[in-house]
Amino acid sequence: MYAVVESGGKQYRVAENDLVQVDLLPQSVGEQVELERVLLIGSETGVTVGRPVIEGARVVARVLAVDQGDKILVWKYRPKQRYRRRQGHRQAYTRLRIEKIVH
Repeated sequence: MYAVVESGGKQYRVAENDLVQVDLLPQSVGEQVELERVLLIGSETGVTVGRPVIEGARVVARVLAVDQGDKILVWKYRPKQRYRRRQGHRQAYTRLRIEKIVH
């Protein structure tokens, strides 16, 4: 059984016991999270597609860690103007373990 869920404006295909890295969530490490925007559920019997979400379906996950991604450097440059700016960015992520898919 698998599901397609939406979190942070992005869609993820998940199954039970999967590890998923999503944008930062307000929960802390060890807490349980319910992702309620389930767009699609696939199983042995067939596929259920939501319009846009499936009513009553949810994905239960547990927060394993809160980390940051690799540093991305952003440069601004204007030729012949002596204007150069460098800025770094590290995106914050929440790592989840999918515990069950409730349909």
